[in-house]
Amino acid sequence: MKKIFLYVIIGMTIIGCNSKNPFFSEYENEYGIPPFENIKIKHYLPAFKEGIKQQQIEYDAIANNKEAPTFENTIEALELSGVLLNKVSAVFFNLHSAETNEELNEIANEVTPLLSEHSDNLYLNEQIFNKIKTLHLEQETLDLNPEQKRILDKYYKNFVRSGANLNETDKQTLRDINKELKQAELKFGENLLAENNAYQRFVTDKAELAGLPESVISAASEAAKDAGQPDQWLFTLSKASFIPVLQYGENRELRKDLLLAWANRGDNDNENDNKEVIKKIMQLRIKRANLLGFETPADFILDNTMAKTPQKVREFLSSVWQPALDQAKKEATELQQIMDAEGKGEKLEAWDWWFYAEKLRKAKYDLDEEALRPYFKLENVRQGAFDLAGKLWGLQFNLLADAPKYHPDVQAFEVTDADGSLIGVLLTDYFPRPGKRAGAWMSNYLEQHYRNGENIRPVIVNVGNFTKPTSQKPSLLNMDEVETLFHEFGHALHGLLSQSHYISLSGTNVVRDFVELPSQIMENWCFEPQVIKTYAKHYETGASIPDDLIEKIQNAATFNQGFIMTELLSAAILDMDFHMLTNADDLDVNAFEQASMERMGMIPEIIVRYRSTNFNHIFNSGYAAGYYSYTWAEVLDADAYQAFVETGDIYNQAVAASYRHNILEKGDSDEAMQLYLNFRGKEPNPNALLKNRGFIQ
Repeated sequence: MKKIFLYVIIGMTIIGCNSKNPFFSEYENEYGIPPFENIKIKHYLPAFKEGIKQQQIEYDAIANNKEAPTFENTIEALELSGVLLNKVSAVFFNLHSAETNEELNEIANEVTPLLSEHSDNLYLNEQIFNKIKTLHLEQETLDLNPEQKRILDKYYKNFVRSGANLNETDKQTLRDINKELKQAELKFGENLLAENNAYQRFVTDKAELAGLPESVISAASEAAKDAGQPDQWLFTLSKASFIPVLQYGENRELRKDLLLAWANRGDNDNENDNKEVIKKIMQLRIKRANLLGFETPADFILDNTMAKTPQKVREFLSSVWQPALDQAKKEATELQQIMDAEGKGEKLEAWDWWFYAEKLRKAKYDLDEEALRPYFKLENVRQGAFDLAGKLWGLQFNLLADAPKYHPDVQAFEVTDADGSLIGVLLTDYFPRPGKRAGAWMSNYLEQHYRNGENIRPVIVNVGNFTKPTSQKPSLLNMDEVETLFHEFGHALHGLLSQSHYISLSGTNVVRDFVELPSQIMENWCFEPQVIKTYAKHYETGASIPDDLIEKIQNAATFNQGFIMTELLSAAILDMDFHMLTNADDLDVNAFEQASMERMGMIPEIIVRYRSTNFNHIFNSGYAAGYYSYTWAEVLDADAYQAFVETGDIYNQAVAASYRHNILEKGDSDEAMQLYLNFRGKEPNPNALLKNRGFIQ
């Protein structure tokens, strides 16, 4: 998953501000990494307020400029504005996701309406919009290059989509909606983090841990000690904590407790309940869409994507849903047969699926995923991703031991190109903690762009919640975590390799259903025999993973894909159902979700990947009416990877160079499909997805 902010340039002195505030002066390190150790809670609000003030002065100068509008005095001036505001926003909102606390939450609640108002002050500014509109109408006479035409068009559309054509009364209504909506989305995320942190499942009898690998038991013991219960075992809602229980735990009640605790986050009728928050969010999103001339939020959101319309998304989801569901039903039958053979008279439930799927995987493929962990030491897997980028594009990753860090878990790497030139900096932050929200994502502290002719190189971060090291063992990943690390690294490459002149077109600032291509294509490499041999080394002996284990991984590549796709697609369909609402005044969130599951024919043995009350992607992280994009992009990535496979060389240098030039470096410099066509030479074949998942031959 990718988080998007607008980020800033160092190297510009801020005049007239308190020099003791780190945001009010240039960062001293050569890479533009924020001086985290010097940034205190007290620094954020003054920097936000001064940043808003300074950028408003810049907006006013653009609006009041008496000269005829030009690309330079309007579009470039907008792009280069807001240095201080972008600077503090980059640090604050990244840490609000990765290292938050109550004080940061309070600041977020205070600055969110200020930032919403400030954004509206730009997009509802009639003078600035008239200048952009004039340039847009005259663009063919302006001698603009393709990138300049693209960003001019993007600004024009963003202004229109933000209400620039509304009358004054409707503009004020939109301001009120935007402010209230931002607060509601923020509340959703805060509630969810509180739910994640509040849950603790202590086990007092070790017999209840039967079947669990010793590494899982040891981690639970250490967690309990840290929580002040040294003679117990603690499980939390970190996936690294509870997923192994679902896979290996013989205690059915423990499996049930943990899965339902995960599924019911935000739906516990307590102070962190999200049902009314969702109702408010949907009411506001519908009002905003209607005000801007769209029937539903989905119509409004998808107008600015590859898919373009809800109907197109519906057709796409329908084309893959039925094959996935049919396969899931077959898988459920197989799992029930294993349960029947045990003679307990139990019916397959959602908390049984992982456990019996693991048994089936061992029976069918002789593959025990836990036996793979010793070969997936986190540091080695990360180096494997680095080495892959080296083989494809000549990139080198060098540890910056003395770089500023916001937490001891963070490591920083200087990334250089084959010729030794600086590509950027990558920060990695991989372990769960109370101040970090769930999931994995990529973000930026500094985005690539040009200023005064200089190519400013980016500072990128990859954040995860992977299996933590213990006092006895390093961090040993499961297969899903390996894949996730490669996935987020793909997002990082999209940001690192960008070569755009403008922040708004840089790196991952692309349409939502295209942004997952660079991440998901990396997953195709991670378990290829040639690649896995480079990083899968036993953490104790250093021995390479045996060929027979690699063969088992390959043979099991399409195992359980019905479950995985059904779980994922049901969430995408639920997302679309919410955002195709025309009225949410009487919305009963749980009843709505249940009706959605029934319409799609969801089987009870599988719980939707994210229930409504914890569906952070769509209610707080920018994926509203966009969760389908993971599957949409899988069509792209499966087809794109074939460009390498077809040559007989998954490291093919010519294909790699074309992919870098046409996709990774281009950002949003052209329509997404055109960028893809420039690389592949043809539109993607949807069958590539079904074939990848094993649904067709």
